[in-house]
Amino acid sequence: MPKRREDIEKNDKWNIESIFATDELWEYEFDVFKKEIKDISLFRGKLKNSETEILNAIQKSIFLDRKLGKLFTYAHTRRDEDTKNEKYKTYYEKACNVSVELDELSSYLVPELLSIEESLLIKYINSDVLKEYKFHLEKIIRTKPHTLSDKEERIISLAGSALRTAYDVFGSLNDADLKFGTINIDNNEKELTHGLYYSYLIDKDRRIREAAFKKYHNKYDEFPTAFASLLNGQIKTHLFNSKVRNFKDCLEASLFYKNIDTSVYTNLIDTVRSNISVLHKYLSFRKKAMGLDELRLYDVYIPFVESQEMKFSFDEAKTVLLESVQILGDEYYSELKKGLENDRWVDKYENENKRSGAYSTGCYDTMPFILLNFNGTLNDARTLAHEAGHSMHSYMTKKYQPPIYGSYPIFLAEVASTFNEELFIHNLLGKTKDKNVRAYLINSRLEEIRATFFRQTMFAEFELKIHNFVENDTPLTENLLKTEYRKLNEFYFGENVVIDKEIEIEWARIPHFYYNYYVYQYATGISAAIALFNRVMKGGKKEIDDYLGFLKAGNSKFPLDILKDAGVDMTSPRPIEDTVKYFDSLINELSEVYQVS
Repeated sequence: MPKRREDIEKNDKWNIESIFATDELWEYEFDVFKKEIKDISLFRGKLKNSETEILNAIQKSIFLDRKLGKLFTYAHTRRDEDTKNEKYKTYYEKACNVSVELDELSSYLVPELLSIEESLLIKYINSDVLKEYKFHLEKIIRTKPHTLSDKEERIISLAGSALRTAYDVFGSLNDADLKFGTINIDNNEKELTHGLYYSYLIDKDRRIREAAFKKYHNKYDEFPTAFASLLNGQIKTHLFNSKVRNFKDCLEASLFYKNIDTSVYTNLIDTVRSNISVLHKYLSFRKKAMGLDELRLYDVYIPFVESQEMKFSFDEAKTVLLESVQILGDEYYSELKKGLENDRWVDKYENENKRSGAYSTGCYDTMPFILLNFNGTLNDARTLAHEAGHSMHSYMTKKYQPPIYGSYPIFLAEVASTFNEELFIHNLLGKTKDKNVRAYLINSRLEEIRATFFRQTMFAEFELKIHNFVENDTPLTENLLKTEYRKLNEFYFGENVVIDKEIEIEWARIPHFYYNYYVYQYATGISAAIALFNRVMKGGKKEIDDYLGFLKAGNSKFPLDILKDAGVDMTSPRPIEDTVKYFDSLINELSEVYQVS
């Protein structure tokens, strides 16, 4: 059974008190902020008067966004420590609501800016007064065809809280209300939780893997209609937003603001589909290596190299990670070391009612924070490397960019994290010549790519399908979702894997399907990361500097341009094709060091 929150050692908890020392201080700052947000209305009707008025409005907006960032980061991290804590759930709701209120009050800014006569607006944007904000303003001008009137934008802002309902209810069900019971291990009943589920999937005892897989998914299948309704409601929210903003469809609406052509999304799916035989080749190898007559879905996660299960304490994982990133220079290494060892960036271990999974968070005026549910597996150690990649991306961006560009687009987020995973596994491989250990690590690397590249592409295809259904007035029913999800599993896993019935409900447990075309970025991200990793490992100072430049770029350019500056062109199918080739080369390398009959 997970520990209570109060029983976790202080050094194993993240340093959220560095944002606000006490809850009372958060409440005080929240009350002040509630009054301050009204100041954003002072610029209404004045933006056309001068570039100075535009500058003042931008700076006030940044000031308020920075204060909201601190309030929200504190609220959501405290809530995630214990998702049943009513106090912090209230803080989170208050932070969300005031965010909606700020959106409402500031909703006039973009329409009013875009209503300025074009030649005058261009003159303002090109002035020295607004030099720092030129790219930011050019991005706004680009949105003119999809920006509504002042009154309409206010209505959209007011609707924000209601339109978030499906996502919020899913989170409450998934993280707090669902209890998975226990599974029998050596005649002892062991609790099944989100955090422990993966550790059971990599257990050597196939009966434990099967029991965990079935019990976990069957819990979701007790509420299939509810989960289908929630997902249907969320996709309708995406459709509503795309329609009112005059986009062709939800995909175009989601990708437009980062200037990513929809062909990047469809090219990913098409390229992976045309090369799916490489994934089937790996699964065939896995089946033979495990000596199974039937390879089931609960068999595809466990390392199949005998007696090479790797366990890590948190400190051991941290040490390997720090060794791995030394190639990136003193600044990167020393700041990450300080964050992990002294500044308490990380909330390390699972506790009762803690949010499942892992993430990196923070805002411009806080340190990065990492939520983990660390259980000592190789996957947990690699997750630390992954989230540390996010955190250092945030650190470098905030250090080298002003607040207006002090974050990075989601499209780039998974690049830095996956790059760190590649460094981590590369370091472990460099430490051993033992064939079995190497086979174990190569298998792990293959699984990382299978899960992040192939699996997320399957998710992306499912996400495209469900949006297309709703866009064509086809409701997302339980039976439709199960049928379509099964078809995708059958295609991606191929004839070497038995598609267990329980997988038909897996869509119900994937929070990313609520994020509006998010998951494809894992697949494009790992492709870009592998390309950058290979450039750094085969190159010299220039290639390292190019990568560090990528980390420092923030939002100062469109994401595809930032990647091009670093040496990767994601408008071409080549990074996707090269990832498939890299995956195939790892299969061949594994077959050389790990012979199967």
